[in-house]
Amino acid sequence: MKLYVYDHCPFCVRARMIFGLKKVPVDLVTILNDDVETPTKLIGQKIVPILVKENGEAMPESLDIVRYIDAHYGEKVLSEKVRPQIEDWLKQVGSYHNHLVLPRFTRLDLPEYATQSAVNYFTENKEKSIGNFADNLANTDTYLARLAPDLAQLADLIQSDTALNGNLSLEDILAFPILRNLTCVKGIHFPPKVKNYVETMSRLSNVPLYWDKAI
Repeated sequence: MKLYVYDHCPFCVRARMIFGLKKVPVDLVTILNDDVETPTKLIGQKIVPILVKENGEAMPESLDIVRYIDAHYGEKVLSEKVRPQIEDWLKQVGSYHNHLVLPRFTRLDLPEYATQSAVNYFTENKEKSIGNFADNLANTDTYLARLAPDLAQLADLIQSDTALNGNLSLEDILAFPILRNLTCVKGIHFPPKVKNYVETMSRLSNVPLYWDKAI
């Protein structure tokens, strides 16, 4: 099987997680951010992640991929349970976290930005949604101050280092990619329970963090 991704993409991280959690082998293929041809040939549009199954069929949509792998490779490990408090947390942090992470991604030496045209493509598209990258970087402290109480709230919801609600579930698939991407922000403070969870889930899912690249 092959999984086509961008390294920074939280939806791609969702798909990557299930392979790591279940120790199912997959060839990870990172495409350039401005590569329209590859995904369009596979599924008719520019979107990732895309799983090419063993039978050659291409499957898009991160949660469809997660559920497919969980159902068809070994015993199921994920429950569908997502607590309302986690849904609210994801909505809250999702309303502003891109202002922290998007301006940093092109500076992390990630394979999807290996060409200047890929960097330009990403920058032009994302600045339409969050504004000038330099302005967002200049406001880092403001966004970190906003994030701090939300991380503290999440700490109170964590029941285990290995799973947010004590057992692997869609909560982990939805929340970990957001937390993982936040590790690219230099100076961010994760409460101990959050940091332990992020580092443990990174190891279990085989999705590296960005601590050593943080800006």
